[in-house]
Amino acid sequence: MKLSQILVFLIFPLLLNAQNAFPKIDPNNITIVRDIWGVPHIYGHTDEEAAYGLAWAHSEDDFHTIQESLLAINGRLAEVKGKEGAIQDMLAFIANVQEVVDDQFEEAFSEQFKKVLDGYVQGINKYAIENPKEVLRKGIFPIEGKDIIKGYTLALTLMSNVHYDIARIFGNNVLTKKDNVMARGSNGFAFNRFKTKENEVFIAINSHQPLRGTYSWYEAHVNSNEGWNALGGVLPGGVSIFLGSTPNLAWAHTINYPDMHDVYQLTMHPKNKLIYKFDGEWFKLEKRKITVKVKLGAIRIPVTKTFYWSKYGTTIKNKEGFFAVRFPANMKIKAAEQWYWMNKATNFQTFKKALEIQGAAGLNTVYADKEDNIYFLSNVLAPYRNPNYNWKGLLPGDTSATLWEPPFMPLDSLVQLHNPDCGYVFNANNSPFDATSPYCNADSLCYNTTIGYQLLNTTRAIRFGELMDEYELLSYTDFKRIKNDLKFPKYIYTRTAQNLEDLLHMDSQKYPDLKDLIEHLNKWDRTTKTNNRQAAIMSLAINYLLGYSRKRGIVDVNKKIPEAVLIDALRFAKKHLLKHFKTIDIELGQLQVHVRGKKELPMWGLPENIAQMYTTKYKKGKYQSFLGESYIQLVRFDKEGPHIESIHCYGASNHEGHRHYNDQMEIFLQQKLKKMTLDKESIFYNAEQEYHPK
Repeated sequence: MKLSQILVFLIFPLLLNAQNAFPKIDPNNITIVRDIWGVPHIYGHTDEEAAYGLAWAHSEDDFHTIQESLLAINGRLAEVKGKEGAIQDMLAFIANVQEVVDDQFEEAFSEQFKKVLDGYVQGINKYAIENPKEVLRKGIFPIEGKDIIKGYTLALTLMSNVHYDIARIFGNNVLTKKDNVMARGSNGFAFNRFKTKENEVFIAINSHQPLRGTYSWYEAHVNSNEGWNALGGVLPGGVSIFLGSTPNLAWAHTINYPDMHDVYQLTMHPKNKLIYKFDGEWFKLEKRKITVKVKLGAIRIPVTKTFYWSKYGTTIKNKEGFFAVRFPANMKIKAAEQWYWMNKATNFQTFKKALEIQGAAGLNTVYADKEDNIYFLSNVLAPYRNPNYNWKGLLPGDTSATLWEPPFMPLDSLVQLHNPDCGYVFNANNSPFDATSPYCNADSLCYNTTIGYQLLNTTRAIRFGELMDEYELLSYTDFKRIKNDLKFPKYIYTRTAQNLEDLLHMDSQKYPDLKDLIEHLNKWDRTTKTNNRQAAIMSLAINYLLGYSRKRGIVDVNKKIPEAVLIDALRFAKKHLLKHFKTIDIELGQLQVHVRGKKELPMWGLPENIAQMYTTKYKKGKYQSFLGESYIQLVRFDKEGPHIESIHCYGASNHEGHRHYNDQMEIFLQQKLKKMTLDKESIFYNAEQEYHPK
């Protein structure tokens, strides 16, 4: 054994015990049951024991990614991932997560949740002790509860899309008018017994996350003798289930797009550097420097960046001046506890009480339960803004009139629907004022306009509406058909190219070099199944247009792409197909593939399908899936409780060569699901493996 490993075994436990104010957990009280898919079902006497087991099981399957999330919030991901990691390190610094968590941690959480958090931390730390060869960098461990909460805070900051404003400032492209940014998103929809043929409640949990990396899904089931019994998806470093089901209820999340961040231009002193005006007085900006070690081959090069801090918060200098960014997502750190209480909820009342914590801002919630409740909430931490200012524009950074502070608007100020008469609720990252049938929607005029709720729809929401028009009542088969839909609506647009439909109506006579491609594309039935012979053209054209938008900083809605650029997209598609496939007439699955290890299988779906998939360049002219359909759970409640089906895009393990590394891929690509259960007796009876963590 190397000296470094000996030191880890001798010194690390001493450090761990010194910082741990809670009793040491006995792993013998915890049982991990792996089912035939390798999914861990974790049993503990107490909630903190169950959290320890979750940390251990997740680490067994994907310790590498958990560490990446820990490195990012401590400014060290660049040491492992180079430039890509440096960006996340910088964002964590800009978001001020360290200071915010340090200031709020002791008062923010209940003692019960602190025990759960500590149990999780003990599990991570013990795994690091037992598996020192898997530790990515020295000094990561031992971690403490604050490190986990910093991870939640950074994740929710990124979900608020404030990084788009930060990118604009760095790019000297501060907009005079800020539209709601609409990034890639998710689906959730729920139907009560009024709307289903079987007289059952249905809910689709359908988050569209990256398929790999620090924001990718892991499936787990957590159970304790203290009433914790939840199955669903959890992100690396997550202490409880983020979305999923319990014996009584289930919930989904989608990202929403109200106005969750503000940009201010400071008025600087004409002669004195770093002096800015505020309410007629002059103040000095505080310098804040960060140094990250960026991996470059076998070496790590230190890179230092200087940021500033004003009364508005993080402040950045560019060629146009000094700009501050202010956002609520880094002002409240209670998300982790909110999700814990959502896991523990037994009915609608206790679930809603958990939501009232308002920790998980920037997320819609779609809910259903066995008592026939369905519910939609467009949650946001909404500050009380001065209505005399245009909060979508660039704001003056020299007056307290634009400097809002907590507290934030309460839950009952936000858009929500409980048991609408139409019998269903849904969200596909569209306007919260289109969350059910047009006859039952909330009225936008009833809500504070400074919240900035989006008013636009998405292609997925439009397609959902088309499908709903076909049914008075839905069967469970109909429900699955909607969830797995791979057809575009009658008018197509993406959220960065509102006139994408124009691609399908080009004049082939006007563009003779594209005559064959345009005429071939005109035969398209708007579906994106793997065997479709026109969808590959659309896939390539959309990827071209997404790249065009990114290069020009077009990340907002309401953008129309010039016809010349649409034609360039078609030329790109034709050139690519002829170069790599020698023909423009190929199946979508020949172009798009789903890859994991040595498996490479045809991939369906395009951006803004209900079952959507984004792709990126792979090899030999192919593109591979990287974001979209990833973890799916469908639940139906009858009077006996939940019937659960789920699928992961790859498998339970992130270790190549493991039997559960990619064993769900074929079922996933068939748009089928595996049966899951919360029943303890059935889980133990059908177990592939039972053991205690160390």
